[in-house]
Formats: sequence, structure tokens, C-alpha cells
Amino acid sequence: MAERGRRKAGGAVLSGIVSGICLCAAGCSAGPAAVEDGRSTDPVRTLHRAADALVAAGTSKARTSMEMATGGTLVTIRGQGVYDYRRQLGRLKVLLPQDPAGTSEHRPITELLAPGALFMKNRGAGVPDDKWVRVATATLSDGNLVTGGATDPFAAAEVLRGTRTATYVGRTEVAGTAVRHYRGTADLTAAAEDASAGGRDALRAAAKGFATARVPFDVYLDDEGRIRKIRHRFSFVNGQRKEPVAVASTTLLYDFGAPVQVRLPAAADIYAGRIAE
Repeated sequence: MAERGRRKAGGAVLSGIVSGICLCAAGCSAGPAAVEDGRSTDPVRTLHRAADALVAAGTSKARTSMEMATGGTLVTIRGQGVYDYRRQLGRLKVLLPQDPAGTSEHRPITELLAPGALFMKNRGAGVPDDKWVRVATATLSDGNLVTGGATDPFAAAEVLRGTRTATYVGRTEVAGTAVRHYRGTADLTAAAEDASAGGRDALRAAAKGFATARVPFDVYLDDEGRIRKIRHRFSFVNGQRKEPVAVASTTLLYDFGAPVQVRLPAAADIYAGRIAE
């Protein structure tokens, strides 16, 4: 299958991670940030710099969760892994929930995150166990903010580049770390304009593909301006439903400086055949 065909097929099957589950359920800124007081600085400017603080930090471990409420049932997808913010490379192990009847267990899906691309292994859908599925994130209607079942940690941070309004809520703790809590709304179109080269096209796709480009969020920054926790509330349209589906995506970042090694699959290891819907 040609590369264009592989992307199209991959995009179709990957959307099943979220929409299928819904259906079944029927640098340089870190220094100044360290001395900022949330009450005396402009929250919008502070949040615009949050992604740069992660780049300055280099790497971290990450935990993710994605929640969808549909048909009166709450569905949660969880992930855990590591991320290199300078190279924009990450690795997550994503756990899908049991089927509604509780009779089927899903194997963990390994996801590799790279600028402009998502690689998945153990995806099923007719893909051999030793092969990866590759999808260009800019071809996904949500820019892979939702499709993969976990929001790319750096993409989650870059959404904040589009912050339009924000307020400082106060001091609190996340996993024992003192943090400043902010609440606001970001615009995906504005975020795409200021995003890194590797994330710009995916955020543009999300701005066009979501039910609304406005993304409410809560974010918690440590005293060095690094994101420790961020929660977005996305709204997307599932092709099986007329009404938008609400998705809450939460990302926790910790152990900054942890070693991260991500090796992307060789071309021969990427599945080139037809993927079952």
C-alpha cells in the first residue's frame, strides 16, 4: 500500500480507540517562572510559556487518563510512559477498559509519539503482532489529542500557547509538589500559530476537526513553571452520533530529567496491508 493509503487506513482504524469505545458504551522561561507569584503576574503570559519550561526541563515521566461519559457510563483509558520534550519523542503504554460485558481483556497498546506521527503496536484490527501502524497526526481530525486514547504530553502543553483567558486559582499540591493552579480557556487556532514546527499541523487539524476550537483547561505549574498536571475538556463529533462527545484528558508529569530512549520503527516493521475496521 502506498504511504498515502497507509495513512488513510491508519487514521480510520485509530479513531476506533475513542469513538468505538463511546459507541460500545452507548527553556529560557523557566528561570523567571521560578520567582513568579501567581497573584502578581499575568496568568495568560505565564501559561503561554509553560511549554517552553518543559523544553528547558528536557524529559519526564508521564501518566495519562482519558474519560468519556456516554450513555450514562464513564469510560476511562489510562497510559503511562516517558517523554523527551526537546526531541518531541515519547513512549506510552495505553490500557483500554474492558468491554461493557466485562468478558474481554485488551492487551496494552504501545504508542510511540514523534513530531507529526503516531506509531502503535498491539493495535489489533488485523495488524500482525510484530508490526506497527503509522499515522500522520495532521491527517487526524483531532490532531491526535484524542484519537490515540492519550494526549501527547507536549501537545497538551502547546495547547496552552493559545490561552485566551485564564485566572489564578491558588496554591495547592500535586503528588506532594507545591504548585500554582490556573483555570482558563485556550483556542486551538491560536495555539497552532505559536506551536513548534512539529506540532503546528496537528493542532491546525484539531482546530478544524473538533466541535469547537475552544478548550477549557485546569493546569498546575510548579515553582519552575513546569506543568505537573493539566486537564483539558475536548468536544468532538463521533461519526456514529449527532451530538458532540465530551472528553476529559488528564496528563500528569513527574520525575523531570528521567532517562528517555525512544527508537522509532524501521520502515520494514511498519504494516503496509489493509487494516480491518
